[in-house]
Amino acid sequence: MRSRLALILFVPSLLLLILLGVAYTITVARVNQQHVFVDRLRDASYLAIVARQSLRADDPTVVAGDLDRYLQVYGIEAAVLDTSGEIWASNGLDVGGVAARSVALSGRRGELDPAVLPWQLNRIVIAEPVFDGGDLVGAVVTASDVEHLSRGIWRDWILMITLGVMLVLAAFTVADRTATWVLRPVRRVDRAMSQIGRGQLKARIPESVGPPELRGVTTQFNEMAERVEHLMRKQREFVHNASHELRNPLTALTLRVEELELTAPADRLQEVTAVRAEVVRLRHILDALLLLADDVSVAIDAKPVQIADLVADRVESWRHLAPDRALELGLPAPASTPAVVNSTAVECALDAVLDNALKFSPVDRPVQVTVGSVGGRVEIAVRDHGPGVPVDELESVTERFWRSPSQRTVRGSGLGLAIASELMHACGGGLALDLPEGGGLRVVLTVPREGR
Repeated sequence: MRSRLALILFVPSLLLLILLGVAYTITVARVNQQHVFVDRLRDASYLAIVARQSLRADDPTVVAGDLDRYLQVYGIEAAVLDTSGEIWASNGLDVGGVAARSVALSGRRGELDPAVLPWQLNRIVIAEPVFDGGDLVGAVVTASDVEHLSRGIWRDWILMITLGVMLVLAAFTVADRTATWVLRPVRRVDRAMSQIGRGQLKARIPESVGPPELRGVTTQFNEMAERVEHLMRKQREFVHNASHELRNPLTALTLRVEELELTAPADRLQEVTAVRAEVVRLRHILDALLLLADDVSVAIDAKPVQIADLVADRVESWRHLAPDRALELGLPAPASTPAVVNSTAVECALDAVLDNALKFSPVDRPVQVTVGSVGGRVEIAVRDHGPGVPVDELESVTERFWRSPSQRTVRGSGLGLAIASELMHACGGGLALDLPEGGGLRVVLTVPREGR
């Protein structure tokens, strides 16, 4: 945007300078030629007076001396013609190819035909008629070399071009500085929005920067940032308080369930194990909520992690939590999946995905978990063989509280995959869904690979 604004300011200035430059070059060429023409015309008028005396006295020597001195002093060839067009006196000028002599012999003064470009200049020819008592008695013709005139025009043009380049650079500098000054508040708004997007909610913009029209935008942005910070702080405080308030009774409930598991009859042990699994799942949800309450900590607490080892630990834990379900784990070579992430966030997201897969997968079909590297990312894929979801509902799976109409009877709150998706995005990764061949659902968690 800065470049476009600078061009908008610079291009009209450049066009104006070009128009003025072209007009100036044409004017310089014509003025210089006109100056020489007037000077030579003045000389021709003087020679015409002497030529009249010579023609009246019928003596060419009267004007011949002046013509010779004119050639010696100024280097300009000249000649006097009689009414028949023959040379009366000359200092070396050949008038055979001079077209202006016929104009002078007709009683009219020759006119200058100025050339615009210096390399188009020909010698300047002046033809002045000579009258005696109102009768045309002859003509004076002078022919001047234009080399010095061409040099003068070139010199003026070089000065003009040098000055034009300086003006163009000055115009560009002014346009660039003006665009920078006008867009400075916009860049600061962009920088502040980026900081707020990264969780730095205290980012603000100085209000004394830029033109008055944009200062209003700055003021409104700062007011909006104040409201966003207030709302986000209240939301985070609520989630933190709610999570901590729930953690204490959940811990007590865990202890009671573990105690009950030790004393429960054999026919009730399966139910107690299921209750214990639900308590563990609730604890994971609380951990995820605490992470989502302040997603800045997800990035700040990122550390080097071997994703393969993390996945293996979580799969082993779920084998104990769901001993009646099969989990197949496919891992790459050791130490081949390094990533810099918040391990707690990845574990919570993976637990939510595994819980969802085990919930819908048939008892006789295993849940397949694989880990691999694709480009600069590490992928964790969890595939079940359950009923899956219709294609038109696939985009809704990660929405909060969404439940497929065909699965309303299955336990759950509809938050698992939604929380997993938000956690992975907070880690700089993502969550993708697809429907593999053979049915079921495939969920892919991606995280940035270390050193990418």
